[in-house]
Amino acid sequence: MPAKRSKKTTKTTKTASANESKQRIPFHFHAEAHAFSGTFHRPVLYPIAAQASVSLPTIGGHAHSRVENFRVDGLVRFTAASSHVSGSWQNDEIVTTHATAVIEGLNILDFITADRIVARLTSEHHVGEREGHFIALGSTFEGLKIAGHAVTVTLRHDLMVECRTFAALRDRLAKDKKPDKISATTDGVALCSLAEDINVQFPGLHKEGHILKIDHFGEISFAEVFAAFGTRTLTMLRLKLGSPQAANGTVVECTTNGQPMPPTPSGT
Repeated sequence: MPAKRSKKTTKTTKTASANESKQRIPFHFHAEAHAFSGTFHRPVLYPIAAQASVSLPTIGGHAHSRVENFRVDGLVRFTAASSHVSGSWQNDEIVTTHATAVIEGLNILDFITADRIVARLTSEHHVGEREGHFIALGSTFEGLKIAGHAVTVTLRHDLMVECRTFAALRDRLAKDKKPDKISATTDGVALCSLAEDINVQFPGLHKEGHILKIDHFGEISFAEVFAAFGTRTLTMLRLKLGSPQAANGTVVECTTNGQPMPPTPSGT
């Protein structure tokens, strides 16, 4: 009997040691997010640093940033903005990374307003796989208006849910020949949009896929995804304004990825 107890104890110890070794597999975490950034070029030059900007440590953990009652008179204001990133081992086999950015009470040039815009990216990376799976569930536009007109944006979340790798996303975009979908793939990167439909209409508005071009204002791009092997960036609004104000900006953007560390060379 004593010998059997000793054997069982030894087996348990080996199993625990194997599980602990998996947790020690080096993983290079990466996630970042911010709620608003941009530069106004006309009628005045006014750069706006990234608001509620946050970056995840490469060892994982979490980080959070919040800005309240931001205002640049005549240009942009919002009541609150926050960003949160995190990265950790879900269990011995799965590494998870998350990034969320939120802006509330947004007003840009008294032309674009929104109650709330959320960008949310999550990824799961299974041990032994070269690339994680990314989804954007939870990303949304609430109470969005342009030129006083309500805008309803329907997002095609199935694009990222079903395309588990960059290769699958690239192949899916190559087959998407719909005239209202704008995408591009080149040199190992892809640009597309989660916007399935943008429901708004008013004089002076021209729709080109996920981009609205507005007379005497500029261009607004919706829910753009910049993808490469092992990484995704989601930008809920990208601004390219030309007249009478000129500006470039991003509203609610986040990035996630992460890769296992390369093995340490022998002898080091």
